[in-house]
Amino acid sequence: MPQIALPSSKPNNPNFSSGPCAKRPGWSVEALKDAPFGRSHRAKIGKAKLEQVIDLSTEILGLPAGWRLGIVPASDTGAVEMILWSLLGARGIDMFAWDTFGLTWVSDVTKQLKLDDVRVFTAPYGQLPDFTQADFDRDVVFTWNGTTAGVRVPDGDWIAADRRGLAICDATSAVFAMDMPWDKLDVVTWSWQKVLGGEGAHGMLALSPRAVERLESYVPAWPLPKIFRLTSGGKLVEGIFRGDTINTPSMLAVEDQIDALLWAKSIGGLPALMSRAEASRAAIQDWLDASDWAVNLAAIPAQRSCTSVCMTIKAPLFTALSAEDQAAFAKKMVSLLDKQGVAFDIGSYRDAPPGLRIWTGATVETADVVALLPWLDWAFAQVAADTPSK
Repeated sequence: MPQIALPSSKPNNPNFSSGPCAKRPGWSVEALKDAPFGRSHRAKIGKAKLEQVIDLSTEILGLPAGWRLGIVPASDTGAVEMILWSLLGARGIDMFAWDTFGLTWVSDVTKQLKLDDVRVFTAPYGQLPDFTQADFDRDVVFTWNGTTAGVRVPDGDWIAADRRGLAICDATSAVFAMDMPWDKLDVVTWSWQKVLGGEGAHGMLALSPRAVERLESYVPAWPLPKIFRLTSGGKLVEGIFRGDTINTPSMLAVEDQIDALLWAKSIGGLPALMSRAEASRAAIQDWLDASDWAVNLAAIPAQRSCTSVCMTIKAPLFTALSAEDQAAFAKKMVSLLDKQGVAFDIGSYRDAPPGLRIWTGATVETADVVALLPWLDWAFAQVAADTPSK
């Protein structure tokens, strides 16, 4: 295959990692100048900052009245684990998984909590399980966007409005970029480092009144670590949802999240954030539709993620390779793009099919995505030229 010339321009921001993700446009460390360094998070100024994150998030997302939103430790993983350990066991459980993290939650429930009445529905990378099998007399656990698979839930029509069980959703790479049907959900978790490009280590936990009722009426049969405890004396610890965090948060990261939320509000809130993500997704898909070597891992258009766009390689010289050689091929492309300074951290997740994963959350500029695309052609041509035909 002939090599092609270097593209004439590069993305202004080459950060296309799926987490931590690109900072908002125009960000600099100056945005952190008002952080209360050396102050307690329990002091008036610290608590006010934490409450500001909660209030701004609630406003931008349009959380329904009666929902609680709190800041919890250990990123989205901590938020999900907290809920699995605190809520599950009261009813049978249906779990839907189609990427690495969904499968992690399945493992936690079946191998760590060792619950018996669990039904597991899975699908290969690039596909969704059959949601019509969900029984909403049971608790239903699922991700909204499979970050490592590039497949998202297109809507909440499959979730019963009259459900008796809880709909528990890991939405870390969906919130702030996709339209979440809050009336169909009971627990939603996310992290700071995804769509708004915040810093790591902190998670967000949103609870519907039905989820709060479960927490206050059900006591798990197993002990809960301190950082998982959401109730005391049979009542919700309301302070967690007013800025009294369970553990000590980073006030530097809190300041950064406030900056990201204020930026989101300044550009038009949730509709603008969603529009930015969709524009970048569309730019990549237009390129994929014309590509003779790359294809979206998600075959069904309505299920294609607008934040974690995953692609694999369809060229015959690639598909003829062994799985090990396919992985090496994709890694060579990623290395070339890294060395050219045009794209960092865009290799597919280690458990996913070999290929590329480009983050297109709201902090990514569509112009940078457009500038990246010719470089993907260049990198493919470079590696293909060095790959013997079989």
